[in-house]
Order: sequence, then structure tokens, then C-alpha cells
Amino acid sequence: MIISRTPFRISFFGGGTDYPAWYRAHGGSVLATTIDKYCYLTCRYLPPFFEHTYRVVWSKIENSRTVDEIVHPVVRAALRHLKIDRGVEIHHDGDLPARSGVGSSSSFTVGLLHALYALRGQMPSKEQLARESMHVEQELLRETVGSQDQLLASYGGFNHVIFHPDGEITVRPMTLRSERIKELNDHLMLFYTGISRTAADVALSYVRDIESKQRELHSVREMVDEAVAILNGGHDLGPFGRLMHESWLVKRGLSDQVSTPEIEEMYQAARAAGALGGKLLGAGGGGFMLLFVRPSRQRAVRRALARLLHVPFTFEFLGSQIIFYDREQEYPLDRAGRPALARRATRASRPRPAVMSVPRLRAGGPALA
Repeated sequence: MIISRTPFRISFFGGGTDYPAWYRAHGGSVLATTIDKYCYLTCRYLPPFFEHTYRVVWSKIENSRTVDEIVHPVVRAALRHLKIDRGVEIHHDGDLPARSGVGSSSSFTVGLLHALYALRGQMPSKEQLARESMHVEQELLRETVGSQDQLLASYGGFNHVIFHPDGEITVRPMTLRSERIKELNDHLMLFYTGISRTAADVALSYVRDIESKQRELHSVREMVDEAVAILNGGHDLGPFGRLMHESWLVKRGLSDQVSTPEIEEMYQAARAAGALGGKLLGAGGGGFMLLFVRPSRQRAVRRALARLLHVPFTFEFLGSQIIFYDREQEYPLDRAGRPALARRATRASRPRPAVMSVPRLRAGGPALA
């Protein structure tokens, strides 16, 4: 039995420049961190007593005989990618909802690959997990996703990630004093808008014509360097929050699907209550809203957004981890290297139930002993 735990992430600046279609031509850069909210994947080889070979439990419960029958696209692709030829059982649990902008899809991919490798008795590196997760999502599944989510889920921590045109990626941990990181964490508030969306659909609205967004994407990339300078400066963090507001204004210009009138109403209410800046996480369109608010104004912001769920969090620094590993009893293998199937009992071979003799009652008297 294997259990992997993989963190979700929040991205501050540079989102959009991590799409291969962009950084392969222009380079890219993001500033982001993982948080103490996780995706959990439980995985084991399925004992050979069942009619199904694969069991996958997520928002659906799937029992299938072949990999091709599995509905969940990432599970199907990951099993093929790693050439898993034995029956497996996979259960998913998450601290935060899917389709909410915290990189949950990539955390699932990273955590699943990590668990399956552990099941095979292998220990992939963080770089390997990130690269193979990108391969599964971007090449095997052809999803419109960037490359920051897989890296952050694999490595964990508060990082400045640089994407080079030649495909190389540099992960630079933000080596700030713990007091400075705590100060930033204390200025951040996370709210769930309750609006679910598919990030790939929102991203596709601007990625398919990404070269026309050069002004916006060059601008958000420059903000990454400015934000790093603010954090390194050791001065008041107010400019970081105001830079988040500028970045949100630029991001809205990428597509008319990034924001909605309902989201703008929420954001303006937060700004009126004291938030210096903020943004929707991920591609936009809904999900979680991250706000920069001085601690003295956070109660007022919570009141202004009382109908939204406030989610406290802290930064996380471990990345994807195997948190439980218990070797299972191996079953004998057949000539093909698979567990021999248990012979199912047929109607003729099933033992008959024992017949118990029940004493008969005499009329007008007690039962005979």
C-alpha cells in the first residue's frame, strides 16, 4: 500500500509565460509557492480475486478490466506511460476542490506517478516527476496547460522558476529569512469563489493566439523580477500587494474569459475593504481568489466577502512525498508475470449450507429437548 501527498500551489506573478508555446520562443518566468493543502493518492496492487483488474475511485468509482476502459484520462495515460501490467487500485482525496486554480490537475498527475513508481519499488527524482508529468499532460493528453504546476507540485517551496527557450528550466528557491516569508504569508488571504471552471478552456482562449499577447506577457514577466526585488529589499511589503493589482489588470487583458462581472464585484468589494491587490489563481474564470491584505484590514475584508469561504493556509516546502509505504504480500505469478487468477466458485462447486435440525413443537406442551 502506497500513499503519496502532493501540495497545491498559488502563483503570484508570471502566469501565462510558462506555456511552452510562449517560452520556447521568448522565455518565461514565474514566482509561486506551494501551500499546506494537498492531493492524496492511495495505490496498491489489486489482489487477484475480483472480476475487474483496475479500480479507480475519484468523483466516480470505476471498475474495469483493461486500461483502455478507464475513464479518468490521467490514470489511463499514467498506467500506459509506466507500462503497469498488473491490476491496481487507486483512490484520490483532495483538501481543495478540482477546477479551482490551485494546480490540482498537475498535483494529481505528479502524485499518481510518484505513487506508481513507489509501487514498483523505484524512487524518481523531483526533476523526473516534473518532466514526466509535463509529458503526460502536454504530449500524451494534449492538454492546454503550462509547466509551472508540475514543477511546483514536484519540488514544493517558494520558488522563482525560469523557463528558457531551449526547454531548460531553472528552479530557484527564494532564500529569504523565515521572518520575511512569514510576513508575506501573514499578508495573504485565500477565498473560494464557488465558481468552477476548466482551466484548459480559459487558457485556450488566449494560448491559441498567444503571439498577439506579447505586450501583456512581457509585462507580467517583468513583474516577476520586480516582485523578487521587493521581497529581497527587506522593506514594507505594500508595493508587492499593489504590484499584484497591476498584474491582475494586465491578466484580464489576455481574454474576456479571465474575469466576469461577478468576480469583479467580489474583487472590488475586497479592495474597498482594504485589500491592496489580488488575483484569481490559475487561468482565471473562477476558483480561488488570492488577496494581499494588511493584517489590520483582514477582518474587514472577511466581512466584505462573508458569503465566500475563507481558507487559511501556510507555505509548504517539501513537494510531493510518499507518506506511507507498506510492502504487500506477493501473490504467485503466472508465466506472463501476472498474479494467477483465483478460480471463481461455480454454482456446482459452492458448498451447500449446513442444515440445522430445529425441534418441533407439540401442541399444548414445551418443545422437546
